[in-house]
Amino acid sequence: MSDLPSLAQALAEAGRRLDARGLAPATAGNYSARLADGAILITRSGAHKGRLTQAQFMRVAPDGAAIDPGKSSAETLLHCLVYAVDPGAGAVLHTHSVAGTVLSRALEGRDGIELADYELLKIFPGVTTHRTSVTLPLVDNSQDMPALAAQLRPILERQEPPIPAFYIRGHGLYAWGPTLEAAEAMVEGCEFLLACAWEELKLNGVAR
Repeated sequence: MSDLPSLAQALAEAGRRLDARGLAPATAGNYSARLADGAILITRSGAHKGRLTQAQFMRVAPDGAAIDPGKSSAETLLHCLVYAVDPGAGAVLHTHSVAGTVLSRALEGRDGIELADYELLKIFPGVTTHRTSVTLPLVDNSQDMPALAAQLRPILERQEPPIPAFYIRGHGLYAWGPTLEAAEAMVEGCEFLLACAWEELKLNGVAR
């Protein structure tokens, strides 16, 4: 558990930065990191992500079962899913932006958000040019976390190459990386690309 205090502090600092960027309104969002022993350190339910302290994190097992007293994020199972399907994942961040939320709603009926010809596509593993496209998996929102995790698992498992992000329609972004720094960069890059895609959609007058 020697890495727990430093990871909790690093996640809290990331929360403050994301909150300052408008990606964590009210108590929305949840953050986690994989501990050295395989357990998951995750935000407790109901904590404001811009004012996190070490006390607002707790450990859960890889299956989501609580190790410490208290109630973890309602979306703990989605974090557990990411760590299960991507052994290299070290941290997972879940954010909420206005652009991503409304863009995903505007794409009603679609199962992906295509991002094409942007320079920042280079944030994705294996992408070396803007002359390409990346499609973020897009699934409908649900309060049934076991069912949502079961729906997402085959989508994430069959990706080649893997994309370390997905979107829940009308809800928010999940993004991850081998380190917290990489996960935060992935979140910021994805949210920027989603904002660009939404502005282009508005510019082109594409109706729902």
